Amino acid sequence: MRVVFAGTPEVAVPALDAIAASRHELVGVVTRPDAPAGRGRKLVASPVAQRAEELGVPVLKPAHPREEEFQAELRALAPDCCPVVAYGALLPQSALDIPPHGWINLHFSVLPAWRGAAPVQHAVWAGDEVTGATTFRIVKELDAGPTFGVMTERIRPTDTAGDLLGRLADGGADLLVQTLDGIEDGTLEAREQPADGVSFAPKILVDDARVDWTEPAVAVDRRIRACTPGPGAWTLYAGERMKLGPVTIETDEEPLAPGVLRVTKKAVLVGTGTTPVRLGRVKAFGKKEMDAADWARGVRVESGVVLGEQADPSA
Repeated sequence: MRVVFAGTPEVAVPALDAIAASRHELVGVVTRPDAPAGRGRKLVASPVAQRAEELGVPVLKPAHPREEEFQAELRALAPDCCPVVAYGALLPQSALDIPPHGWINLHFSVLPAWRGAAPVQHAVWAGDEVTGATTFRIVKELDAGPTFGVMTERIRPTDTAGDLLGRLADGGADLLVQTLDGIEDGTLEAREQPADGVSFAPKILVDDARVDWTEPAVAVDRRIRACTPGPGAWTLYAGERMKLGPVTIETDEEPLAPGVLRVTKKAVLVGTGTTPVRLGRVKAFGKKEMDAADWARGVRVESGVVLGEQADPSA
């Protein structure tokens, strides 16, 4: 089949590479426009755009896929099907109708669970033991189209959202190619999603990533892993934000009040609603990322300090 791939971030690159190496003819790539990045805020092409240019594939960067000019360019490419991975823009019906076999999305959950922008983060946060990826035909309703294929992946106890997404991106790339093969061969039939088991995974915002030390240690651990690497879990120290990497639950340690620190030469423990957790990597305001014990030594943090508290404006 002639295919036009749509995707934007790094997580979509494995699927782009898999399609480029498949029997299908990759005739174009659709991605989001160049965006400011880095300290200089210079315009930078998306990871998918950069990889497509390396592959020598034409790249379309519409401000919005409803643009008539973009849709005319897409029609000129005459795709039979448009595979999609994390493109990042809503597709109007006029664009959905262009390829005869539709737009086939690779979504990183086992649908109908975790429809939405952040399925992997929500699966980690919820404590799911298994997740996966699903291919489906895009329809107007969010992630509700009929499905073609599915893969599953166990969520490991120490997985961050980034760890899990990396494995799903690789496994999902193969699933997407197999789906395209089946559509072309006529061996795959789309099936409507079940009405039961629907859950939603909206984008996780910076405010959502603030750690609540009154929660049980298990919930603290899940929140931090779900928000790693983005948007990044955080707490307050001396009234300033401090980013937190994954923690370790210390079931053998004496309890601490929520947010209270216990500092030793080799570790920094924080109290939660249950058992303490040991901090891993931290990034204090204006500082480089480092091990929590090194941070505590450097700023001379003492036991008894409470994380999460706002600065006293009268101080």
